Formats: sequence, C-alpha cells, structure tokens
Amino acid sequence: MVAGIDLATKEARVVCADGRGVVLAEAAVPLPAPHRPGPGFSEQDARAWWPAVAEALRCATGLLGADRARLVAVASATTSGTVVLVDSDGQPVAPALMYDDARAAEEAARAQELGGARWDACGLRIGPSFALAKLAWLAARPRGLEGVAHAWSPADLIVSRLLGRPGPTDWSHALKTGYDLIRREWPTEVLDALGIPPALLPEVRPPATTAGRVCARAVQETGLPEGCEVRLGMTDGCAAQLAGGGVSPGHFVSVLGTTLVIKGVTRELVRDPDGAVYSHLHPEGWWLPGGASNTGGEALHRFAPLSLTELDRAAAAHGPARCVNYPLVRPGERFPFLEQDAAGFVLGEPADEIEAYRAALEGVAFVERLAYERLAALGAAAEGAVAAAGGGSHSPIWNRIRATTLGRALVVPARPTSAFGAALLAATGTIHEDIGKAAAAMVVLREEIEPDPKEAPALAESYGRFVDELRARGWIGDARPVQAPATTARELS
Repeated sequence: MVAGIDLATKEARVVCADGRGVVLAEAAVPLPAPHRPGPGFSEQDARAWWPAVAEALRCATGLLGADRARLVAVASATTSGTVVLVDSDGQPVAPALMYDDARAAEEAARAQELGGARWDACGLRIGPSFALAKLAWLAARPRGLEGVAHAWSPADLIVSRLLGRPGPTDWSHALKTGYDLIRREWPTEVLDALGIPPALLPEVRPPATTAGRVCARAVQETGLPEGCEVRLGMTDGCAAQLAGGGVSPGHFVSVLGTTLVIKGVTRELVRDPDGAVYSHLHPEGWWLPGGASNTGGEALHRFAPLSLTELDRAAAAHGPARCVNYPLVRPGERFPFLEQDAAGFVLGEPADEIEAYRAALEGVAFVERLAYERLAALGAAAEGAVAAAGGGSHSPIWNRIRATTLGRALVVPARPTSAFGAALLAATGTIHEDIGKAAAAMVVLREEIEPDPKEAPALAESYGRFVDELRARGWIGDARPVQAPATTARELS
C-alpha cells in the first residue's frame, strides 16, 4: 500500500490505497483559515501544517490497524506558489505567503525582467503568485530574511518532518520559485539580483523519486511503518491531474476545487507570450501545460447558508440562466487571461437565488471553455473526453453544464483528488514501474457525462455574451475564440 498527502487550503487530507487503486483508509484534519490583512495579502500559520498532516496520517494508519505495515511509500501534494521561511531547526519564522497572495507585483515584474531569456525558454512569465516574487518581496523588507535557513514550499516542510532533516524538493513544487526546467538549475543570477540567497533553496529532483525513509520520530507521530519510503510529490493541481488519468499526451484534466486548474500532457513545451499558460514537467519528461484560474468553487461560498444539494436540484430543473455571471470573488485573474484588475460581473438580473446559483455554475464553465480554447490556440489541444477532478466533479448538474459548454464528454474518475494523485506518485517506482503503469492500474472511471443538446444553444449564446464582455473590458484580445470542439468521448487510460 501507499499513502498520499494533500495539504490543501482548508485541511490536510490523507488516503491509503493499494496497487489497484482501492482506498483502504482516509482521513482529514482542518487547518486555520488564511488570514488576509490587506488587499492582495493571503497568509496562513505554517506552524499548523505538520500537526494537521501528522494527525491525518495517524488517523488513517490507525484505521488500517496491523495492515499499516504494508505501507511502502508516502508522497505529498501542496499548493503551488506558497512559500514559508524557516529557521535552522525547520520551524517557520513567519506566516506562509499563500498561492493567491498578490502583494509582490513589482517584484514579479523585476524578476521577469532579470531572467527574461530563461523564462522565455521555459514558457513562463513570472507573476505575483510565484514564490519567487514573494521571496523577493520578503528579501526587500527590513530584516526580512534574518534568521532564515530555508525557503520552503509546504511540501518541503512535510518532507523534512518525515525525514527528520531538510530534504530535496521536486521540480513541480520548485517551478514557481524560479527553478529552470530546461537547464535543470536554480537561476542564481536572478536570485542574487533579487537579494535571495540561493543557499535557502533545496536540491531539486524529479517527482516520484525517493527522498529517503521515514525517521523514527515521524514513525511515532504518524503511524507510518519503519522503512517506509518518502517519495517526492507534485503540486496539488498536477497531482489531481494524475488522479484523473492525465498522464500521456493529449489527455487533459479539469480540477475544480476552490479554484479551477486545467492541465494536460503534451510532447513539446507550450509557450504563451502572455504568460497565462505555463508548463510543469512530467516525471517522464513530457510537458504539462495549463494554468490556474482565480475562479472556481469559491464562487459558491456566498450560497453556503443554503443546501448546495437542494440548489443543484433546483438549478437542474431551472435550465440555462438568462443572466451571465463571471463569478470572480476577489480582484485579479491569472488564467485563461492575466488581468490584475479583473473583477466579477453579472450581465442581467437573476430572478432569484436559484437562477443566481445556476449562473455561477455556468460562469465557471465559461471560464473553463475559454481556457481550453486558449490552450488549443497555443497548440495544446485536448483529445477526446476531458477528465473532471476536484470537489466540483461531485455535482451532476455542474458536470452536465460543463460538458455542454465545452461541447465534449466529461469522464469522472472514482478518486479525482490531489491526495490520490500523491498516492499514485508514491506507488511509482515502488508498487508500479512508472507513472503510466501506476495510473493504468489505479485510476478507475466512475461515469461519463455527455453534453445536453437541449441546453447547448442557450449556453452557447450566454458564452458569446461572456466573451464579448471580457473583450469590451479589454481583458482578452479582439480575436473571437475558436469554436468549441465536436462532442467526442474517449476513455482515459
């Protein structure tokens, strides 16, 4: 068996699965909500991370009983671009700056200028969400790096606790800290110019490779067995992509959680001159283009006092909304377009809360379609069905709206979660030979959702209004997006 950890925004999650993908135990422990002390600021107390992860592991391994001895490896997935400063004992010295912290816009522009040639080669454009920009912002503060021994992603902190010492990082979690995926090196000249000591950053290795074994203290804290391997993971979006079966060229996965993350697999590196699309590196050397929107499940938070299950039923009976909603909760968008000043809008007036809810579901689907059109225009077209992962994939009406808006089938894996994706990475090189074989053996498809031809015309009309409004506000170019692909269905392997 293997264990997968997902350190998400709201909770630490753990799944324990066997080599066939059967989940035998799972647990979740809540985390403190991010603190937002000012516009663009998003922080979390990183001291809460390891206790929550350790407790979730302890609960899950406790459910296994004596079978926990069969756990051969563990890997973790965490948010992309989050960074925390720690001391020589591995203890956080300040709150973590979260993935959606946008305070470092000026530093991002300077980093982009300093390493322009590198970023162009890698198909990157450094934005405020990048840990590199946040580290530059911290370095520029008085005594900002005083007493700091390491600058870590959340995954690096977890690995260090599991090993009992600072460990390596993977090139997925390292990407937004500026790791050069082409040259396979840290951009030391950029780091030096930004005042970031390169010695703060860990050694980088490929995902799914071994970092070491669980130390005696971690055995006591987590219930993991002695000798259990610590394997390097990937960011939460990449891990969920793997959990959706997106492991070979042409396969794309939409991960709909708090935000919408879209990732696929291509043989060649995709370069976006605007920087909205960027690529991670596949464990086996292919490329993983995509991006993360600031729009997603967070759009439904305003309906939280109501029953989302009841709203889903009512939205299904209601049919397409007459109003158009771009459900961006906070200022700024990063995918499928980059616009720091973007703000949500509603065209028309919803008749009631049911129509407002339905319009929010449709609005996220419109962002998803625009994202796939942008990817296709850049040469990264999805082939066949798209896999739907993340919490949003549990909503039947949302899946139907998304399939109809995209004009293609959605397939829903049985375990489309970042924690399960981390388990796949833990199984790679231990239970299974490579990530492709791990996915083939462990990813099971639960259902397939076809577009609804009755609702397609109304949704297409609303999508056109959505795109026209984005264009009128100057957030996307003048060119009309390509048409939605014909409806197709294909199993992911």
